[in-house]
Amino acid sequence: MKYKLIHKTEYKYAQAVNNYHSLLCLTPRTLNNQSCKDFSIEVTPKPSELVSRTDFYGNTVHYFSLHSPHKTLTVLTKGIVERFQESTGSLFMPSEISCATVRHRVQNDRSLKISLIEFMLPSPSVKWDREIVGYASDCFQESRPLYECVQALCRKIYTEFDFVPDFTTVNTPIKEVLHARKGVCQDFSHLAIACIRSFGFAARYVSGYLETLPPPGKQKLQGSDASHAWISVFIPDYGWCDFDPTNNVVPGERHITTAWGRDYTDVPPLKGIIFSYGKHTLKVEVDVIPV
Repeated sequence: MKYKLIHKTEYKYAQAVNNYHSLLCLTPRTLNNQSCKDFSIEVTPKPSELVSRTDFYGNTVHYFSLHSPHKTLTVLTKGIVERFQESTGSLFMPSEISCATVRHRVQNDRSLKISLIEFMLPSPSVKWDREIVGYASDCFQESRPLYECVQALCRKIYTEFDFVPDFTTVNTPIKEVLHARKGVCQDFSHLAIACIRSFGFAARYVSGYLETLPPPGKQKLQGSDASHAWISVFIPDYGWCDFDPTNNVVPGERHITTAWGRDYTDVPPLKGIIFSYGKHTLKVEVDVIPV
């Protein structure tokens, strides 16, 4: 599948902003199963410079700053992304290596453990306690394949939680989501990662986009798509395997990967520092258009 990707972010400020510094993490990654072409960024008002770099996790990050007063900021990104189907999108489990074997391999392979340790420890938005361990305990058995255990966890979250937009914010703790049994893709991904790490396995947060399909007989509305988040779990002899707990599916051609990190705090689409006061409003429009 090939998609035209459009992401528009607009801030409106009650009072003029005199200085603004921002980091963007919106460039889709180029991977074995994904290619990104013709990617562009348009910032209004126009900054004096737009600088790109590669972060610690290999994600493309852009930096810009504005030093003239403005009450509206618009960031518009466009690109063409081609997705290729891979084996993890099949109905067959790619690895039958058990939880016990994975744990033994990681603990006894020093170089492997060092490469995974940051995805096994608590991170700013992913922490756990006995309650979270207890929630996932029926999904993880030592003799059971790790891949199958993660699938069971994603299915449990999908079945027991309701998707409720605007119920949470980027700062809502996992425990609050667990008690309320509702949230959004970011919350479900954080919960799944916390559960997986609590049992000693490596899991990372993946940000990107998902092509959404309109109801039968209805036309897709412009700007109706949204950013998405899912997880990836490391399985020895296979590598990183993606799972989408929000939809209880293995990510495939309709999932577009932008970046990955320990959790959301490593890869927010846009974050910045402003020098101003008063309230502001945020509007985000996303289109994932099949070409």
